[in-house]
Amino acid sequence: MANEIIKGMGYSHMAIGASDFQKSLAFYEALGCRLYTQWGDIGSRIALLDIGDGGKLELFERIGMNASGENAFIHFAFAVQDVEAAYETALKAGAMSVKAPVEMPLDAKPLKITLRVAFVKGPSGEDLEFFKQIVNRFK
Repeated sequence: MANEIIKGMGYSHMAIGASDFQKSLAFYEALGCRLYTQWGDIGSRIALLDIGDGGKLELFERIGMNASGENAFIHFAFAVQDVEAAYETALKAGAMSVKAPVEMPLDAKPLKITLRVAFVKGPSGEDLEFFKQIVNRFK
């Protein structure tokens, strides 16, 4: 069923923190997730993994994070056609702004990508991202 309020909205990715980045990356690859792209330096690495149906898992390196999994959830991301419209709709619905829409070119490997993103906090304090990958654009 299509979203009638924010046109084209669907699942993009869930972001989680990894207390041992390499171990977590190897684990998800062993589950069949394929590395889409990654960026950052040791201590702040991020990997985007395709989980198999086009949805992604974003893995953030979190040195010193408790390995119990507590606070591993970082954010839930919605793929949208219009980041600004989704952001404004969320604010009107009661979300609190975390980061207004911005374009982010990532020096990622093997795939360099540019994103349009915005972040809000939902009513229970959950972090939500509105996300659009801009194809064939890297500055």
